[in-house]
Amino acid sequence: MTPADTGASTVVDAASAASAIPDSTGSTGSTGSTDSRMAPGGPGYRRMSLALFLAGVATFALLYSTQALLPLISGDLGVTASDASWTVAAATGGLAVFVLPMSALSERFGRRTVMTASLAVAVTVGLLVPFAPSLPALVALRAVQGAALAGLPASATAYLAEEVRPRALVTAIGLFVAGNSVGGMSGRVITGWVAQEWGWRVAVGAVGLVAVACAVAFRLLLPAPKHFTPGSLRPRVLVRTVRDHLANPLLRRLYAIGALFMTVFGGIYTVIGYRLTEAPFSLPQGLIGSIFLVYLVGTVSASTAGRLVGRLGRRGALYLGAGTTAAGLLLSLAPTLPLVLLGLVLITAGFFAGHAVASSAVGKTAQHGRAQASALYQSAYYVGSSAGSTAGAVAFHSGGWAGTVAVGVLAVLGVVVITVSGSLAARRAAGTPVRALGLPR
Repeated sequence: MTPADTGASTVVDAASAASAIPDSTGSTGSTGSTDSRMAPGGPGYRRMSLALFLAGVATFALLYSTQALLPLISGDLGVTASDASWTVAAATGGLAVFVLPMSALSERFGRRTVMTASLAVAVTVGLLVPFAPSLPALVALRAVQGAALAGLPASATAYLAEEVRPRALVTAIGLFVAGNSVGGMSGRVITGWVAQEWGWRVAVGAVGLVAVACAVAFRLLLPAPKHFTPGSLRPRVLVRTVRDHLANPLLRRLYAIGALFMTVFGGIYTVIGYRLTEAPFSLPQGLIGSIFLVYLVGTVSASTAGRLVGRLGRRGALYLGAGTTAAGLLLSLAPTLPLVLLGLVLITAGFFAGHAVASSAVGKTAQHGRAQASALYQSAYYVGSSAGSTAGAVAFHSGGWAGTVAVGVLAVLGVVVITVSGSLAARRAAGTPVRALGLPR
């Protein structure tokens, strides 16, 4: 398996999909006038890039809008940390369940249509969330919102693979991935500072209004597709493709690794607000929201994942990501804020690197139905987020921060065990002796 050259899973998945689209520029790879797909400097390219950037911002700002606000939600609704964590788990769980069906709908009704409908439903629900009268109502709204948002990752990369020239594809999807990162970070930071002054309901409403503006601009800016060919909804074909992917041992391992890494990340960032509001830290809500600026570290580590794979091999890079995450978990147990922040930096860097390596390998491993292979990875990834949010909060409620860290350490050990088993299986298949130590490629 060749080393990945990028840390973003969507880049690899879309690049794989683009390989199935004939390149009318010719075999020499030079840009020809007969190719009507978009390219930098050409008609529609900037509008398309900005539109998908804003879609990414809206998606991830909405998806995690309550995560930085959980202590305030607990206090206002009179619920425990584990109960409040369901406002995050329901959204990511809804996305996990519906990302595969949404990918099938986009094949039939079009990428832009599904993305527009998804954002419209999600932002409408986002404006209702601040008025939820109880925790069950809030959780239900968040589940619907997550299900609606599943249409974005299921359609955006396919749209780009069809409408952008292959040479410009990585750059175009890089902007969409940047929107994801910016949305996930800014949504948490904005809610933290707004909630400090006006409460969590106003904060969630502010994110909803930002998402509305992004959704309207997205629809106005995104060029109409010119290269989409509708397909038929054939459940038997979809089921067969999914079954084939799940029968592949390597893909199963990659799905499990993605889920376990996200279990760590979801648990830590769901509970960190509770820890920092307590003694000895006692931080205000605005500063707690700003903690999510640590996400910028993940952008850097994901972008270097390709070079890590080139030097250490895929499994070696996974070991490094797991080790970095484990070190951060243990360091976060310290009672001083600088060490806790350093621990979060290491957890974030290790998670994003591991996720980038695993997700990029999915696109390279699947020999057919790459869109469904990617959708299955995303489903596993967000199932891990939901499980981590819930398990981390339950562990915090019963055992404090050490309990949440213990859940994370167990998940990291799971990554290591799966990676080691993959190494042994690969060596047995190759008929080579199994070494006791080393970082197999």
